[in-house]
Amino acid sequence: MIEKEPAINVLGEPLSPCSTEPLTGFFRDGHCNTCAEDHGSHTVCAVMTAEFLAFSAYVGNDLSTPRPGLRFPGLKPGDRWCLCAMRFLQAHDEGCAPNVALEATHLRALEVVPLEVLQGHAV
Repeated sequence: MIEKEPAINVLGEPLSPCSTEPLTGFFRDGHCNTCAEDHGSHTVCAVMTAEFLAFSAYVGNDLSTPRPGLRFPGLKPGDRWCLCAMRFLQAHDEGCAPNVALEATHLRALEVVPLEVLQGHAV
């Protein structure tokens, strides 16, 4: 049985939902919950932009194309999605990071992304 880590956000408060339309999260529960098996650390609740989606496709992770077999609708600007912490940091370093919902970003994201960086992209 996979055990979720406590649902605490980067502000030290209960983790808020990120998105149910589209349904996101490692557990596809609408939250950026995580666990030991979540090697990608899908912990950053990001608000998609056209610039970020293009960047993500360029580096090999096309988030725009629907994949019905994987229950993935494809993302568009404005969608909120539990993004891998390393991908967010990479986008930040390249100057194209999306905005972040801090209340919906899991505390474990801080293992990869400094709080100041997340705060700099807060919605």
